[in-house]
Amino acid sequence: MPPAPLPVILDVDTGVDDACALLLAARHPALDLRAVTCVAGNAPLDLVVANTLTVLDVAGRHEVPVAAGAGRPLLEDPADARHVHGRDGMGDLGRPRSARVPQPVHAVELLRSQLMAAARTGEPITLIPLAPLTNIALLLRTYPAVAQGISRVLFMGGSASTGNATASAEFNVFHDPEAAAIVLDACAALGVPVTMYGLDVFYEPQVTAAQAGELIAADPAGPAGLAGELIAYQCARFESQSATIGDAGAVCAAIAPGGIVTRTLPVRVELSGRHTRGRTVVDQRDPLTHDPHGRPDAVVDVAVDVDGAAFSRLWLDTVGFHTVGGGC
Repeated sequence: MPPAPLPVILDVDTGVDDACALLLAARHPALDLRAVTCVAGNAPLDLVVANTLTVLDVAGRHEVPVAAGAGRPLLEDPADARHVHGRDGMGDLGRPRSARVPQPVHAVELLRSQLMAAARTGEPITLIPLAPLTNIALLLRTYPAVAQGISRVLFMGGSASTGNATASAEFNVFHDPEAAAIVLDACAALGVPVTMYGLDVFYEPQVTAAQAGELIAADPAGPAGLAGELIAYQCARFESQSATIGDAGAVCAAIAPGGIVTRTLPVRVELSGRHTRGRTVVDQRDPLTHDPHGRPDAVVDVAVDVDGAAFSRLWLDTVGFHTVGGGC
């Protein structure tokens, strides 16, 4: 018998690449998508929720509960990335909006109920945050007992090398550095394993503009068509012949963990530097014999390499139902 699907919850700020990830998580048979929670990031919270419901409807997953969470970072003023993701946060594709509304509870409460239920059944959930970590920080500090229902946190964010929001910082961590620091600290204290799928591997899984066209032609109104439109938008936006599946790579890592190479390394989040705020300081010294700051509590499995072609194929096969040719 095949193994039981892996129970997962996605925390998103949908977002073009979050939409790519949602399509994969909603359609792949190896995953049991229990819920989706929303946080402000790529777009304001109301647009994030609308985009998320739209994607799930297109994917045929109307039953998946969706809840709205934090509408701003813990300390910073809110600032979105619609200059990258479009006015509506999802490529201004003109897709019909969902008639559904989110759950009448805060995202933290939906996360709590799902994770405590998982703890009671002995079926812990893989939590996959693809957004600023505000919701997850609030959750772990307010309800630390939920750690019993988390098998691991696999988050898209950070970098061991360069940034994208700034020269130092990746967007999700830069948007709410305090939240990222709290999550790493809380996971270390609560014994929750953490995997960081950061910019070091983020851009490797690519889909071509030609493949996007095939997806659109194969299923214009359905999941393949939406997937193709998301890639085509990015290709046009960046004047490129291919685009990354972005956050969907983190979902690929949950489905096929052998597709990434990780190193277990101490990680800190820089909170004060004028030019380095939001940087994930990944200590790659070997051996680490002395540091005047002491050793960080957070020791994280940091993704340092990825089989980009395999992840691209996994995504294409899932959202396109084997309708798209090779050439990644």
